[in-house]
Amino acid sequence: MNFLFVGLGGALGAMLRYAISLIPYKGDFPILTLITNFLGAVMIGFIAGYAAKKNVPSQAVLFLKTGLCGGFTTFSTFSLEAYLLFENGKILVGGIYAVLSVVLCLCGILGGMLLVELAAK
Repeated sequence: MNFLFVGLGGALGAMLRYAISLIPYKGDFPILTLITNFLGAVMIGFIAGYAAKKNVPSQAVLFLKTGLCGGFTTFSTFSLEAYLLFENGKILVGGIYAVLSVVLCLCGILGGMLLVELAAK
């Protein structure tokens, strides 16, 4: 049954990620993947923080954290885009993208957990 919760959440997350990819953008900087991964980091931070404080059923955590967030965020796409930037000689842009992705996503986790704290007050 747990596989079903993860699969359903993953399908929903993948559809949401695809919806964001449909936003028209033609620049060199992969901003849509950056936004997707940042939003996913905020979501997973919130879910993890909330689940740690409240009695959230394990199936809901699997659906949201492993399924939804796992299907929504995209480390493989980030990795490919960074690689292609480097391969195409856009070393500075690729470096900024890689560092910004890691820093923003860590900040997103922190932000999601802080949202739980704020909501509890």
